[in-house]
Amino acid sequence: MLAELLTPTDHVLFGQIDAWVFLLVTAAAVLVGAAVQSMVGLGLGLVAAPVISFLDPTLMPGALLITVVVLPVLTLLQGWRQVDWRGLAWGLPARVPGTLVAVWVVAVLEPRVLAAFVGVMVLVAVAMTARSFKVRVTPLSLVVAGTLSGFAGTATSVGGPPMALVYQNEPSEKVRATLAAFFLFGGLFSLAALAAGDQIDTRIVAVGVSVIPFIGLGFLIGNRLRSRVNPSRMRTVLLTVVSVSAVGLLVQAALG
Repeated sequence: MLAELLTPTDHVLFGQIDAWVFLLVTAAAVLVGAAVQSMVGLGLGLVAAPVISFLDPTLMPGALLITVVVLPVLTLLQGWRQVDWRGLAWGLPARVPGTLVAVWVVAVLEPRVLAAFVGVMVLVAVAMTARSFKVRVTPLSLVVAGTLSGFAGTATSVGGPPMALVYQNEPSEKVRATLAAFFLFGGLFSLAALAAGDQIDTRIVAVGVSVIPFIGLGFLIGNRLRSRVNPSRMRTVLLTVVSVSAVGLLVQAALG
C-alpha cells in the first residue's frame, strides 16, 4: 500500500522510477536541507524543493510543506526566547494575501513557469544583498517580505529568502528562531489554504509524512555542525544556499 502511494506518477521528469529509489533520493534531499536549516535558519525548502520537483512535480508544494512545518518545532524548542515576536506580528498577517494568490496560481499555472519566476526573483534578491544592499527590519520591509514569502512558500515551498534577506544582519540565534516561528505558522496556514483549494491528496500526505524521520536526523546533524560555523561565514552560507536553490529552480523550468 505504501509503495503504491509513493510510486511517482507518469509526470516524473526522468520517466517511471522505483518507489523506494524515489523515497531514498527524496529522504536524502530532506536530510541535507534540514541540516542546513538547522545551521543557518533556512534551507529545507531551498535544497529539497528542486529535487522533489525534478522527480515528481505533482507532489509540490504540498509534500514538502508537510515537512517544512515539522522542523521549526524542533528549532523553537531550543530557542523560542530569541524569536522577534514584534517582527512576526507584521510579517505573518502579510503572508495571507500572498498565500491566497499562490493557491490560485498552483491551480492554474504550470509548475515550471512558477519555478522560473521564483528562481529569477531569488537571484535578484541575492545580487542586491551581495552588493551590500541592506534591508532594515522595519514594518514596511516585514510586510513586503511576508507577502512575497507567503506567495513563494505556498506555491513552491521556497518561502524563506524574502524573510531571510530582511534578517540577514541580525544575530544568528535570532535569525534561526524567528524564521522557525515564521515557517511554522506560515506553513500551517499555507497547508490549510492548499487543502481548502483541493491541492492536497492522500499521496502527497503519504510522501510528506514518510520523510519526517529524516527531518529529526538532519536537525541533529545541523546542531553538531553549527558550532563550527562562525557568524560571518553563516551569512555567506545562507546566501549560497539561496543562490544554489534559485539556479536549481531555473534548471527545472528549462528542462520542463
